[in-house]
Amino acid sequence: MEMVMKMEIKEKTMVKPATETPRHVLWTSNLDQLVPKHIHIPTIYFYKPLSSATDDKDFFDPVKLKDALSKVLVPFYPVAGRLVDSSNPNGGRIEIDCNGEGVLFVVAQTNSMVDDFGDFKPSPKLRALAPIVDYSIDISSYPLLLLQTILQQ
Repeated sequence: MEMVMKMEIKEKTMVKPATETPRHVLWTSNLDQLVPKHIHIPTIYFYKPLSSATDDKDFFDPVKLKDALSKVLVPFYPVAGRLVDSSNPNGGRIEIDCNGEGVLFVVAQTNSMVDDFGDFKPSPKLRALAPIVDYSIDISSYPLLLLQTILQQ
């Protein structure tokens, strides 16, 4: 009998760059204009649990991850911005507003193990490991990057 996966969201935080970043608008390429504007590409990475006495036991600590993320967002500040539809009345151009609003960082907990995902074929169970995006809101409302760290119960 297959165990039912339980996923509980423990925390949702908007992580902003650690220091102030330039405020401006960046054009996206013509190729980017062809991609639907309501899309994020889910990518899931699995890491083995730390085992040796020399491993940093806090390596996956959400507090450390958020701190590191805020620091890396300084040189990569456009990622902390938002997509905007320019005000061209003939159909706007999608641009990146480098406004430093941040990226979504989610901490979740599950009862599942890596072996529960079998051969990792796309499935609702595997898709549940990625953060959920509400595409019914304006594109300027959601972050460009969403990260979710999942702890095991």
